[in-house]
Amino acid sequence: MTVRTQRIIGAVLIGVLVIIIIAVIAGAIGSNDKGKLVTSTSNGSRAGSAGSAANDPSRMVPWDYKVEQKKVGDLIGADMTILPENELMPNDDSYATGDTVWVLSAMNAVMTTQEGGKNDVTLTAWKPIKTFKKQDAAQADLTNLKEQVQTDVDLVGVYKTELDGKFRHFAVIQLPSGQAVKQPIDEARYNDFKPKKQVKVTLEVVHDFTNYDQAFPKFRGWAS
Repeated sequence: MTVRTQRIIGAVLIGVLVIIIIAVIAGAIGSNDKGKLVTSTSNGSRAGSAGSAANDPSRMVPWDYKVEQKKVGDLIGADMTILPENELMPNDDSYATGDTVWVLSAMNAVMTTQEGGKNDVTLTAWKPIKTFKKQDAAQADLTNLKEQVQTDVDLVGVYKTELDGKFRHFAVIQLPSGQAVKQPIDEARYNDFKPKKQVKVTLEVVHDFTNYDQAFPKFRGWAS
């Protein structure tokens, strides 16, 4: 193989790599971005998770929790209803009709990975999972189930679009779960992010109630 042939093959491989990186960013842009893509920067962050998700396109993840004050309704055998929705729950603490209780409820999400790595999210209805006699005990459980953490995540890249002379700037990051997240940013942050491979973010880590080690991270803002 001649030196000229080797150079051509090397150039082709580099071109294919650039196309793949641009495709990752374009997939994260989505169909809602209006305007012409002016420029983009990719930093070669890992993007292998999309292929893994394709093997298991749908999965249930913990999404949110809340605590509400409610009243006990009818007692039905060893169970009780919680007003006003008449939700049926075990009456493990021997509550009486009319008692005030604090109810911890959970919401899950079904995440379905489409072609290109985009996730469709379907939220479930709120479901009561535990009752408390005291608000502080309920809040302690809630705090443990939803944690705020700061960490470094991979920066897939940044890009900006132009429409009618106005520019919009975006960053695409990859969360520890492998999910790609796109967020609008201002021009100053766009310029700051361009050379970086990782950025610091604030995440809300939502733990599964029945399996605490199973958790789902949600973007809650830039940490710097």
